[in-house]
Amino acid sequence: MGQKVGISARHLAREFVVKGLYSWLISNETQDSADIDAHMREQENFDFADLDLYKNSLYGIIRDASMLREHFAPFISRSYSELSPIEHSIMLLGTYELINSLDVPKRVVLNEAIELAKDFGGTDGFKFINGALDKLAEKIRIHE
Repeated sequence: MGQKVGISARHLAREFVVKGLYSWLISNETQDSADIDAHMREQENFDFADLDLYKNSLYGIIRDASMLREHFAPFISRSYSELSPIEHSIMLLGTYELINSLDVPKRVVLNEAIELAKDFGGTDGFKFINGALDKLAEKIRIHE
């Protein structure tokens, strides 16, 4: 089966990262990142994803999850443990990219997170994601 029409390799990589993080979160963070990675690589259309973005993000987020949560916690209205696994996954990814992917403009990071929330999250989850990441971006990316 072919790649979804109109989906970039980078967006597809982010989708697989969110799915992998979702799996990790619902396992109470006990699932090994290598096991998650192996499972994601078996999914349809994985070969069309940006492998470097996917791998660096998935492993980096799982490794640095505590630090990433510390960054976004002041900008959410509830504890991160009360977030849905999808919102939590997207917040981790967005925060990771804002901190580590300085070559990606903050507007792109925010737009990607919003699109992921619209695709996978609840009805108004994208509004929550947008508000929290926008405030975080103002703090982290002050020169943009």
